[in-house]
Amino acid sequence: MRYDANRKEETRRKVVQTAATLVREQGPERLGVSEVMARAGLTHGGFYAHFRSKEDLLGAAVEEAFAQGRARFQWIAEGKSPSDGLSAFVDYYVSMSHRGRPDRGCAIAALTNDIPRQGPPARRAFDAGVQRLIEAMAERMPAGPPEARFDIASSCLAEMAGAVALSRAISDDGVAERLLDQSRRRVRARLGFPETSYQDTTS
Repeated sequence: MRYDANRKEETRRKVVQTAATLVREQGPERLGVSEVMARAGLTHGGFYAHFRSKEDLLGAAVEEAFAQGRARFQWIAEGKSPSDGLSAFVDYYVSMSHRGRPDRGCAIAALTNDIPRQGPPARRAFDAGVQRLIEAMAERMPAGPPEARFDIASSCLAEMAGAVALSRAISDDGVAERLLDQSRRRVRARLGFPETSYQDTTS
């Protein structure tokens, strides 16, 4: 019985991870149960053994997308001081690398325009994910009143996500890169980080 329970949980996780990739790549409206199950190497018939509905799957996918984002933040910041970790995260986030991989990037930049049209599970997962990312950024900011740090982190994240989303809508890579570079410089300045010559090497 324990083996069966573990196998079911592993299968569900595989489906959720696949959906988290596809929802960022294609958007919630184009997320199809058949494609998710096929990409996960499973049959469509097995879907309802794990989820009540597509809306349920979408909520789990958004939650997983944010979990992957937190893991990447931790990986980028590993071994660094709090402020250096945040500095490195800003550099990664507002970059051409991030622009070019929406399927594995931040759910905020990928889904902000779509989430208002989705059901409660996706909206709850999105709200919670945004809140946790703002808190993670605020915790790594230089000393200051918690409320002030939270407010600055909120504003900076809004600019970061907006810059990435806008850059993806721009077809000219040169224009997109300039937009990201200027936004990154200004976010860094607002956070009190020194200006650097950033080399976009994160994959």
